[in-house]
Amino acid sequence: MINTIANGVWPTMVTPYTADNKIDYDGVLKIIEWYNEQGVAGIFAVCQSSEMFFLSKEERFALTKFIVENTPKNISIIASGHVAETQEEQIEEAKAIIDLGIDAYVFISNKFAKPDEEESVLKKNIEQMINKISDIPFGIYECPYPYKRLITPETLKWCADTGRFLFLKDTCCDPPQLRAKIDAVAGSCLKIYNANAATLLDSLKMGCAGYSGIMTNFHAELYVWLCDNYAKYPEKAEKLQAFLGLASVIECQCYPVNAKYHMGLEGLGVGYTSRVRDHAELTKSRQMEVEQLQRMYHLVKEWLHS
Repeated sequence: MINTIANGVWPTMVTPYTADNKIDYDGVLKIIEWYNEQGVAGIFAVCQSSEMFFLSKEERFALTKFIVENTPKNISIIASGHVAETQEEQIEEAKAIIDLGIDAYVFISNKFAKPDEEESVLKKNIEQMINKISDIPFGIYECPYPYKRLITPETLKWCADTGRFLFLKDTCCDPPQLRAKIDAVAGSCLKIYNANAATLLDSLKMGCAGYSGIMTNFHAELYVWLCDNYAKYPEKAEKLQAFLGLASVIECQCYPVNAKYHMGLEGLGVGYTSRVRDHAELTKSRQMEVEQLQRMYHLVKEWLHS
């Protein structure tokens, strides 16, 4: 069992589909290769960006297996698929995905307790789960669907103290809360990856290990540069952060349809259908917004390496 994961950028992988609404595995392979070219540290597979709540159990398993078998060895893989309702089903599905060869299994925080249940319920359910699943480290994703349950600093420290947790995908979007969480797990193996682009540079300075968010499906390499170079080139990092924060507003437009459209502009040819959003929502004006963002991305990339 590994006891650490790499700092840096972990894309939340999207799922492309064929014309008959099946997983497009040729497209999945193209996306993996694209991530690799962008220099990412790892892939967060079968997550909300992957439309995991809209994939069957068999599709989640098959998709994870394909990603494990086709991802270069220099890229680590964590995966979720934590969508079942009962704990028994959650454990069964987690073990099935773990057996496919991932590096860590990621729990969804809102699956451990209902919105009106106390933190003690969440901790009890986490403890029961990890005691029944051996030989694999874990992560937690503060997924906003079906409701967002943020992990408190106290609970996060408790998770870190178990020695089983390596990863938190944080979605609080609030620097003071991030600071409290970073302080809570200081000295442990648990690393925090910010999902929010606007607060990324501040969070890296605080001690976050990297970025794992939607915008990796537009221009992951810019996030790779920021994570790798923010301390070495502080003035350039501040300017890049200004672009990344503003560019991330595209998240609110028509995701993940717009990300797949952007991938098409990059030559991946994966199509932009989705089970979560009607691709017709990506109107001509919205397409033009994505096209203009893509042009700006390449201008920023050119400036960054000048």
